[in-house]
Amino acid sequence: METTTKRQELLKAITQRLEQAYEDTLEDVLELLDIRKAEDEEDIKAFDEAENEPTITWEQYKQELES
Repeated sequence: METTTKRQELLKAITQRLEQAYEDTLEDVLELLDIRKAEDEEDIKAFDEAENEPTITWEQYKQELES
């Protein structure tokens, strides 16, 4: 329940600020969200690959993520 309330508060604050933002700022926000989504998809793919590769150690996996 606490997470939902915090999320709602964040969304409300973001919405208020976005209503006042310039168009180029809104475009920047969209670009950042797209970048974050792509990074999340890459992370999920890396986790799936690591799960299917039993010979890789956790240390090797962490190093690969950092590079």
